[in-house]
Amino acid sequence: MSNAATNADEEIVETPKKSGKKALILGVVLAFVGAGLGFFAIYTGLVFGHPESDTHAEGTSETEATTVEPLPAVAFVPLEPLTVSLAPTSDTRFLRFRGELEVVPGKEEEVARMQPRIMDVLNSYLRAVSIDELQRPAALIDIRAQMLRRIQIVVGEGRVRDLLIMEFVLN
Repeated sequence: MSNAATNADEEIVETPKKSGKKALILGVVLAFVGAGLGFFAIYTGLVFGHPESDTHAEGTSETEATTVEPLPAVAFVPLEPLTVSLAPTSDTRFLRFRGELEVVPGKEEEVARMQPRIMDVLNSYLRAVSIDELQRPAALIDIRAQMLRRIQIVVGEGRVRDLLIMEFVLN
């Protein structure tokens, strides 16, 4: 009997349980196929399509689909270079500034006539700015906004659109 019981135990041990590897492999393959089909659908515009892709599919030429808006009309008035002496206690001694004003087309002469006042305002403001403020990495953004606002007050609203800084060097 003991021999028969041992044979029964061996039979139980010899029959392996199914581990489900086929199901796992099938799941991974289906996931990759689904991801590929999803990418293709989004890439070609079948899902979340853009209106431009729909007109392009109807047969319009590629040059018509890629037309670019024309740039708005602008004019520039160069400012005289400005050198400002800084406080004697600082490591830097001078600030060199050069800029241009973006103005509404047709207003260039009016703005150019006001250049002495513009230079006076800029000179006064830059002398009043502390050296610590000038040496901050993000200071140029704040200084530019302050200078533009002062220029717009001097020249009048609706003439100057922007101040372009061409040179801002601490020596």
